[in-house]
Amino acid sequence: MLKIKDICAYLEKIAPLPLQESYDNAGLIVGNPREEVKGVLCTLDSTEEVVDEAIENGCNLIVAHHPIVFSGLKKLSGNSYIERTIIKAIKNDVAIYAIHTNLDNVHNGVNAKICEKLGLDNLRILSSGKEALLKLAVFVPQTHVDELLQALGNAGAGKIGDYQNCSFSTTGEGRFQPMDSANPFIGKAGGEIEKVKEEKIEVILPVTKKGKVLQAMYQAHPYEEVAFDIYRLENGNPETGSGMLGNLKNEMQPLDFLRHLKESMELATIKHTALPQKNIKKVAVCGGSGSFLLTKAMSAKADIFITSDYKYHQFFDADGKIVIADIGHFESEKYTRELLVDILTPKFKELTIIESKVNTNPINYF
Repeated sequence: MLKIKDICAYLEKIAPLPLQESYDNAGLIVGNPREEVKGVLCTLDSTEEVVDEAIENGCNLIVAHHPIVFSGLKKLSGNSYIERTIIKAIKNDVAIYAIHTNLDNVHNGVNAKICEKLGLDNLRILSSGKEALLKLAVFVPQTHVDELLQALGNAGAGKIGDYQNCSFSTTGEGRFQPMDSANPFIGKAGGEIEKVKEEKIEVILPVTKKGKVLQAMYQAHPYEEVAFDIYRLENGNPETGSGMLGNLKNEMQPLDFLRHLKESMELATIKHTALPQKNIKKVAVCGGSGSFLLTKAMSAKADIFITSDYKYHQFFDADGKIVIADIGHFESEKYTRELLVDILTPKFKELTIIESKVNTNPINYF
């Protein structure tokens, strides 16, 4: 019997919660994780109408991109759409799960979906995630080096770009003296100081795999007490971070590209800066509010930066060096509903998993 927590765990494997931004509130917001899941409704926003849609379709779990609650609620009296939505969900045993900036910050997330719609290839993260990598240094007797390295690799350590099982070792001499209460692998309790040929193994790992890697280390290591260090790196993780960069298969004239963008993303309008004389080839994207990535897009020599929520004076920052195209917040993320269905359906084929048909865009165009 599938439970809500099983869906949550799978989503967090795809987009781990530690990858969310500090201001975010991703995760299970409403509902009992131990309840059986009967159906899943995928949406961009949680609203009363979306909860009604879930009930009508027999879905007791809503997976939304945006969290219905960003900060603490002091009352649930129905005075706002947030309170009314939560009350309705609780009354009808509908759970609400949010997968927000953590889904933005993975290489196969929201921005990859935008790139797919635009037909871009050679995709890479625009701004690699900082403090997303750790380094583990562990000391092990030479007799168990290969066994430990295999265990660490299987747990997700030692992957750098397109290479796996990456490590570095230095050989030295370890010293220790087992106390009377010890159960040593080498030597005997209450014995003399032991000298052992050991290797110091160093591997990189994502912060999201820390628990799994440490568990594997303890299980594979022969010592009763494992000597190790683990610390954060300043290196960017090329598989996580903000925005995405890609190339058009064939470069396009600026106006032709805007037509392509409008058609591919089904847009009513595009706000943009002055168009250049040169063709568009390299494209930077960021679903949602992405103005903070403009300098990264410019440094990457992107011809156009597609995002949303630009303010009037921020458009001047393009400075004739790049085209800024603001397509609207909802419009930039609306295909996240489709993305979530694509993520969940192959794994949970026995479940009803549907894409919401409710248009939750609060902005209308005249």
